[in-house]
Amino acid sequence: MATLKEKIGYGFGDMSSSMFWKIFSYYLPFFYSNIFGLSLADAGLLMLITRIWDAVSDPMMGVIADRTHTRWGKYRPFLLWIAAPFAIAGILLFTTPDLGPTGKLIWAYVTYILMMTVYTGINVPYGAMLGVMTDDSNTKTVFSSYRMFFAYGGSFIALGAWEPLCNWFKSMDCSSASSWQYAMICIASLCFVGFLLCFSMTREHVKSAPGESIGKDVRSLVRNSPWWILNGAALLSNFFNTVRGATAAYFFKDYIAANAFLDFGVFNLVLYAGLFLMVGEVCNMIGVALAVPLSMKFGKKPTYMLSLIALVVLSVLFFFLPNNGFGWWMMMLFQVLISICTGIISPLIWSMYADVADYAEQKDGTASTGLIFSSGSMAQKFGGAFAGWAVMALLGAFGYNTAENAVQTPEALNGLKYLMSFIPAAIAAVSVLVLFIYPLNSARMKAINAELKARRDSK
Repeated sequence: MATLKEKIGYGFGDMSSSMFWKIFSYYLPFFYSNIFGLSLADAGLLMLITRIWDAVSDPMMGVIADRTHTRWGKYRPFLLWIAAPFAIAGILLFTTPDLGPTGKLIWAYVTYILMMTVYTGINVPYGAMLGVMTDDSNTKTVFSSYRMFFAYGGSFIALGAWEPLCNWFKSMDCSSASSWQYAMICIASLCFVGFLLCFSMTREHVKSAPGESIGKDVRSLVRNSPWWILNGAALLSNFFNTVRGATAAYFFKDYIAANAFLDFGVFNLVLYAGLFLMVGEVCNMIGVALAVPLSMKFGKKPTYMLSLIALVVLSVLFFFLPNNGFGWWMMMLFQVLISICTGIISPLIWSMYADVADYAEQKDGTASTGLIFSSGSMAQKFGGAFAGWAVMALLGAFGYNTAENAVQTPEALNGLKYLMSFIPAAIAAVSVLVLFIYPLNSARMKAINAELKARRDSK
């Protein structure tokens, strides 16, 4: 029986990962183009090219984790081993060296690849732990919900603190580059502690079938049609989130009026990208809390699809909101609704990866849990990378000017609106079509879980 301590402990792991991931997804493009000094083209290409390594490192890490055997389990020890390298790599990523343009570009490539490699080294085993902490499909959704609730809580802390930290260090006579580095040192320290808490509070309970050979695991994976479909849905989900999140810093800097505020009658609250994103994280947490009851009533797939349809409608309507006091309130309302929907989706994806792993074990007799969950990490990073590249490429195509006090053209401003509305809507619409053919419904998973339980009990 899963304990509350284990559920909370499991949540601390993704709290740490998500604090970094949201900063990378939402602020790294802006950092590269407006602080570090890369061109939009170089920054976008960097994020795209470095994903080639992830295509190798993620499944490699999954294979390594599946074949790791320690007194702490298969996957859990990586939380202890890689917590410190994870924090250090994040600090290096947001460090601006005193080098020429070529040297800085090389530094950016090396530190970005290092960060994504370390992220893989801790996040793939962490995700795979879900498959060995319980053998019940519904309990996996509960664990996944705790994971995502804590993840969005960590994102809320990181996004809420990021700009104030940068501004505070800048007020202490630090340069813009140094202030971003010092802010990352603060966030990295919290991440390090979170991973240690996750390691100490969790346990692996399920003894899954050992992998017979790497070749058999890979063959099983290639033949696993639900895995292919879910990867497509997960990639598009991250694509949707990152396009909107990475655009927000540009959108609020150049499209929203400089004196934008939310009028509460007795006081006014300044409207800026960090506030917009923070509200999104809180509402993501509301969505996560809704994911369990909704999926238990309607099933994981129908809940996922209905959330996607809502994202299509809300994203299209976002385009037509005016840039005035009423429009600013409506933007926040739409951010609330969109974020609740994405919050519902997030735990379902990871719970469905655990279902795919069970399907593979039932079908082929091999539990390549780490390998399967590595694809979730890869989809997350590919989705984020393609989104980061797409945002940069489209900003360039729309004629966006990265100069500090540049006045943007009407075409560039309209492009920012498209990146917050019609483009995410199109991504969500494609996701609906992909998920429509996903075959692992509630009834099928109940039968698979019953068969696997009988097998394990007989050993």
